[in-house]
Parts: sequence; structure tokens; C-alpha cells
Amino acid sequence: MKMLLTWYQIKKMFRTLSILIRKEFLQIFRNRAILAIIFVMPVMQLLVLPLAASYEIKDVKIAVVDHDKSTYSRELIRKVTASGYFKILEYGENYKTAYSAIESEKADLILEIPNNFEKNLVLENKEKVLVAINAINGTKAGLSGSYLAQILQDFNQQIQVKMMPQTETAKKTSGLEIVPKLRFNEQYNYRLSLVPGILAFLVTLIGGYLTALNIVEEKEIGTIEQINVSPIKKRDFILGKLIPFWILAMLAFTLGLAVTVFIYNIEMQGSILLLYTFIGVYLITLLGMGLLVSVYSETQQQSMFVVFFFMMIFILMSGLFTPIESMNEWAKIIAYANPVTYGVDAVRLIMLKNSGFRDVALHFSVISFMGFIMITWAVLRYRKIN
Repeated sequence: MKMLLTWYQIKKMFRTLSILIRKEFLQIFRNRAILAIIFVMPVMQLLVLPLAASYEIKDVKIAVVDHDKSTYSRELIRKVTASGYFKILEYGENYKTAYSAIESEKADLILEIPNNFEKNLVLENKEKVLVAINAINGTKAGLSGSYLAQILQDFNQQIQVKMMPQTETAKKTSGLEIVPKLRFNEQYNYRLSLVPGILAFLVTLIGGYLTALNIVEEKEIGTIEQINVSPIKKRDFILGKLIPFWILAMLAFTLGLAVTVFIYNIEMQGSILLLYTFIGVYLITLLGMGLLVSVYSETQQQSMFVVFFFMMIFILMSGLFTPIESMNEWAKIIAYANPVTYGVDAVRLIMLKNSGFRDVALHFSVISFMGFIMITWAVLRYRKIN
């Protein structure tokens, strides 16, 4: 009799869940804004963000101050412009004019070639040039300075070989030759690392935002009161809220994965089953976070600002754009307590490095623990009261 009663309870629970899930889907599909967030936003952001968030700096505006105007100075300038990274904004002999271009934000850096540049290179085999960089934008300044330093180094080697051909022969016959090889990204394509990370973050946005707004919407329109006085168990109510968004978020991830593979031609190196398993567990944590926010929020505006606050921290401290290893110690603590850190890293490991379950076991463990804490907290905090 006890077994029959247990089976009856299970059957009743599934029947209640099916009704609640159908009700949620009907409510979702009546709201076109939610459908746009779920299906249009991932595609648009995956198409736009990797193109906008480029790690390459091109068309750097350079002001050239050439006091020498010799064959070597013209050859150096030609080599700088031929690289494709630099565009000469101003050319002359007056350093003050070039510096004014830096101050007015028209130029990004100055290359000053001194008098007797060619003469000192030929007779003394050495010379100095001045490079002044506008460092207001630190990232652009660092990259453009590195580009120019590499061009100057190549030019220096070219001059040395021209003046002393034996150095090229000695270089070829030396016993040590360094041949760099890039693992997992031989073409040094920044999109190969960026796109899977953005894909993980888009799933985070969908899971976190929609769940947080859903229950609060019930509070605002007053339907939560009808549910509270109904015989529906709290367990069934919460599952009925989470499962539809879990399904829709998985569909959105599939759509984003298709864009990743077919638009950006990023080949799937690892197990797609492992990837979907991880995303399924990861989404449970995100849905739990959204549920927790909705329990404490009274209005959709309030829940939106709370989720936005945490999402900004999540994206900046996840290692998506900057490596965690370069952060300060206090920032690393925040980063390793951030679920998006594990989501971005796991998606990259599986998609790009063909990592197996052992390689992402820590990610599974941490994400599962976070999900258990958030959902338990939200369930205990939620009260079915009139």
C-alpha cells in the first residue's frame, strides 16, 4: 500500500509539473520580448562582439619627425607603413608640431629620427630613435609600442645583414634555432578563444536574467497570490518555474553553438555530449541564482539592477577578456568564487583542447556545489504565504 501511495504521489507530482510547465511556456510565448532575448540576442551578440572586441590594433596614427631625410630613414618609414598597423598622420621636421598632434588626440605616437641617422648606422653601427606614445589608452599604447619595437628590431637586423652579410650565414649555421609553435591555436586567431567564452557568457545572461524577472513579474501582476493559496507544493512551483527556462536556455546555447561552428568555422575538438552535460549543470546554477534574486526582489526593475550588478562583476572577473593569472591576489579570490569563470574555462577546454571529464571535474564540482547552495537558499527563503 505504501508503494502504491508513493507511485501515486510521483504520478501526481509529474502531472502537476506538466501543467505548470505548459502554463509557463504559454506565458513565455505570449511575450515577444522574452523570445527575442532568448533566440535573437545570442545570435546578434555572437555576430557583433567578436568583431568589435578585437585583440588587434590597426590604423595606429603615427607622426613622423624625420631630421635626417636619408635613404635609411625613408626605408624605415616605408617599413613602418608597410606593416599595415600604422598610418602616417603627419610628416615633418618639427617635434612640437608632432607633439601637438598627440595632445589633440589626432596622433597615437611619435617616431623621431635624429640627424645623421644613416651616417651613424654606417660608421658607428649604432643609433637611437625616439618613440613617444600616447598612453591614455593603456592597451592600445602597449600593443602599438610593441608593434613598432618589433618593426625597429627587424629593420635593425636588416641593416646588420646588409652591412655584414656574414652575420646571416652565422645565424643559419648556428647550433641553436628557435622555432615557435602555438598549441591549440596555430594561426594565433583571437576569435578562437573569444567566441567560446562569449557563448558561455550569453548562456549566463539568459539563465540569470529571465529567471530573476519571471517570479517578480508574477508578484507585480498579482498571480503569485493565487499560486500561494493553491494546493501546489513549493517544490512543484519552483521546478515549474526553472525547467522551462532551462530548456529554452539549452536551445539558445544550441543556436549559439551553430553560429560558432558554421559562421566562425571553429571546429568542435571535444565531446559534444560532455559540453552539453556541463552546460546543463551550469544552467542549474544560473537559474538558482536568478531564483534567489527574484525571491528577494519586489519589482522587475529591482531584480534587473541586482542581476546587472552581479553580471558586470562576473564578466570582468571571469577571465573572458583578461587572464586571471595577471590579477591581484584579492581579485583572484573573487574570480575563483565566480561561476562564470568555470563556465568560460570549461567551454574553452572542451571545445578547443578536447579535454575530457577528468580535466573539467573540478569545474563540475564547483558549479554543482554553487548550484546546490543557491537553490537551497532560494527554496528555504521562499514562503508560500498569502
